[in-house]
Amino acid sequence: MGNYDEDTAFLGQKGPFFIILFFLLNGVYISTGLHSFYIVFVGASPSHHCRIADGNLSEEWMKASIPNEIVNGKLQPSQCWRYSLETVRKLSAQGYSPLEVNLTDITLETCVDGWSYSTEIYHSTIVSEWDLVCDSEWRVPFASSTLYMGYLLGSLVSGQLSDRFGRRKVFFMSLAAEALVILAQSFSNSWLLFCVLYFFVGTFQISVYITAFVLGNEVLSESLRVSFTSLGASLHYCFGYMLLPWMAFAVRDWRSLLRVLSGLTVVFIPLWWLIPESPRWLLSQGRVLESEAIVREAAKKNKVSAPEVIFIQSEVQQAASQNSKYSLLDVLWTRDIRKTTFLCLLLWIAINIGYFGLSLNTTNLSGDPFLNCFLSAVTEMPAYIVSLLLLKSCPRRPVLSAFLIIGGGFLLLLQLIPESQHTLALVLEMAGKFGLTISFTVVYIYTAELYPTVLRNLGMGLCSSAARIGSITAPYIIFLGTFNKYLPYILMGSLTIASSIANMFLPETFRKVLPETLEQMQKCKRFIRRDNHTLEEGEGTVIVKEEKM
Repeated sequence: MGNYDEDTAFLGQKGPFFIILFFLLNGVYISTGLHSFYIVFVGASPSHHCRIADGNLSEEWMKASIPNEIVNGKLQPSQCWRYSLETVRKLSAQGYSPLEVNLTDITLETCVDGWSYSTEIYHSTIVSEWDLVCDSEWRVPFASSTLYMGYLLGSLVSGQLSDRFGRRKVFFMSLAAEALVILAQSFSNSWLLFCVLYFFVGTFQISVYITAFVLGNEVLSESLRVSFTSLGASLHYCFGYMLLPWMAFAVRDWRSLLRVLSGLTVVFIPLWWLIPESPRWLLSQGRVLESEAIVREAAKKNKVSAPEVIFIQSEVQQAASQNSKYSLLDVLWTRDIRKTTFLCLLLWIAINIGYFGLSLNTTNLSGDPFLNCFLSAVTEMPAYIVSLLLLKSCPRRPVLSAFLIIGGGFLLLLQLIPESQHTLALVLEMAGKFGLTISFTVVYIYTAELYPTVLRNLGMGLCSSAARIGSITAPYIIFLGTFNKYLPYILMGSLTIASSIANMFLPETFRKVLPETLEQMQKCKRFIRRDNHTLEEGEGTVIVKEEKM
């Protein structure tokens, strides 16, 4: 159907239509930043110990009833054990004080009467409300994983739905549904219901993110496209992420926090009347008149004249008849596309494990959890700015590989830092987050540039779905820190560095025309360097040919 960018070149690169749309789409990403990590506070575990349900015991005996234990080199009251309450009662009744008794000789028992939770930092969380501690501690990372399980479904379904019904309809339907589900989640009366609703929060949240990303990538001008995908969307997402800890600090009850977040999402619904459908998608469906109407409206807002004929009807109809045949299987069907998809999947999985693992780990760091979360978000700000500068002037492949190695390298260095150097350890973790954030940004735009328009949403959806393997796994990798605090960093760092190898086999997209059809899609490099020669597979033979690197 020709080249869309050439056919609409008369619109210019920076007019009111593009600029307004740029900020409207970016504004929606603030909500995704607010919603992505609220489990950090909603599912936080306050300081706790076994409840001593005996009002006759003195304060001295009640305090002594909780044994001390060493956790990560620190001595602290046990969170899951207490001395036998029956024995303690007898000793207290006989007139003994805790200083006169060898407490270590008393039998230990579990917290049969429940737990007492500190309200110094959090007034209420799902942990304190439903006792998700000790033997039930695994339920917290599982709750985190349900969001990313929803991401998995949303990535698959939203891509196919938006390719069938349009980017705009799916985008706003997902936005409204997300607000309603978060509101319903605030009324959860059990951990199980919370997890089920959190699954659907993830389903609609990732649908909002991907469809807005694709919509902006297809409607905005070429000069604003890179700014939107690298800096605009990410920076506004980060604004929402930065606002979250302050909101959680002000609203320390988890139910109230969710209701506030739900209410803030509703304000974006009226944008339905301001954000148009993607003209590229309309053309792919053969809906020429609707596409031209949007382009002519854009020309009017940009104060430029549109030609009498913008798109050639016969070419569009022919392309539309071919596009209607494409489905999710086409992303994996041919060898060349399958190789591109497979390598992208590896990258997305590794990057998601590192990025989400570090983001979810903020409450486990030393210091104030609200400040740590804010610092984690602030670290992303310069990363997005650097991403924009690099994406505008540097090839995608070497940039992505470099920051994968940088991010993973800093994480591996953490195990060498002494226990007393908390600030240095925090700096290294934030440096690792910086490298992974740049990698996360680059891989998004890189993948969008690799796939043609007819498969772009499907390709992005599949990659995002596979990446959920990483984000679903991330909470459990962080949970391994309860056994060895450095194990999560070793796993994330090693996987991140290893994934940089897969990246080197992808084709370069820097300063290449955004592909519209399968024929315009670039092929992966598949070679084994041996004495400056390239070995390629032939029909039953091995052909050696020269190839410039």
